[in-house]
Amino acid sequence: MRAVVLDRYGGPEVLQIREVPDPVIGPDEILVAVEAAGINRADLHQREGRYPPPPPAPPVEIPGLECAGTVVATGPRVTEFRVGQRVAALLPGGGYAELVAVPHRMAWEVPATQNWAEAGATPEAFLTAYDALFDKAGLGLGQRVVVHAAAGGVGSAAVQLARAAGIRVLATVGTRAKAEWVKSLGAELVVNYREASFADAVQEWTGGRGVDAVLDFVGAPYWQANCQILKPGGTLVLIGTLGGTETAVALGQLLGRRLTVCGTALRSRPVEAKMTLVQTFRERVVPLLGPGLGPRIDRVFWWEEAGEAHRYMEQNQNLGKIVLAIRPSALPRP
Repeated sequence: MRAVVLDRYGGPEVLQIREVPDPVIGPDEILVAVEAAGINRADLHQREGRYPPPPPAPPVEIPGLECAGTVVATGPRVTEFRVGQRVAALLPGGGYAELVAVPHRMAWEVPATQNWAEAGATPEAFLTAYDALFDKAGLGLGQRVVVHAAAGGVGSAAVQLARAAGIRVLATVGTRAKAEWVKSLGAELVVNYREASFADAVQEWTGGRGVDAVLDFVGAPYWQANCQILKPGGTLVLIGTLGGTETAVALGQLLGRRLTVCGTALRSRPVEAKMTLVQTFRERVVPLLGPGLGPRIDRVFWWEEAGEAHRYMEQNQNLGKIVLAIRPSALPRP
């Protein structure tokens, strides 16, 4: 098969397609002919050598944490999938390839309401958002959450999932165009952090009471403000650290106001934990996926343009997900 292989680390130019051996499936795995693979910021970190795949190290390093495609073979213990079925899957890596082997409990059948690009862009972003909102923050009907970087893949997924669950959302973005777009996804209030203080906006929005949770991708620069806007007993969920990892922590504030701080990442979890999350998501959310709930696709790149796709993500101008089409059927129709 062919795959985008990391023979070395560096800039987008290192992403090159090579011939590599076909994956061999185990008894509990399915072999998927990949149609589309979602691009995530973690892929950029891996390309730079800052986000290695979990052990055991693969014989060939291929980026890609999510994909959608057609089942072409099943292991002898797999009973719920059949050859020819359309599936989406969460991966530890390997999505930028013509074929990928996937534990069957890490996949679900693609609903008829999704095209290949949408299906391939769903697993990583929506599973991360679901985990942050419901497993980590424990949010429910009528509660309030701040979602930072809300125009990205995970942020936009979190806004939609929160809206569907009756959770009120204040989102932050960096441009007016992004603000309008995120508002259309269901955010009650959107703050352009270049023009206004999100902490002040939260104080006004909540009447000074604070929010139940914050989903943060920025890290160190937002630490103090995030803690300030949480109500007593609130939860800060760290999903990324785009702005840095080192900051001073006022432990008395955490203790006195009973704040919870936790991090979430999918790739580094034990495979059993990921399977549990996938199965819960498959039961509760997948039946709802469609035009009103699902990834919004900003742009689809042909996989020979993987380097250009990474450059585009680095510009931080996308509204929603960026996708690689591995086969022509995943490209937008003219």
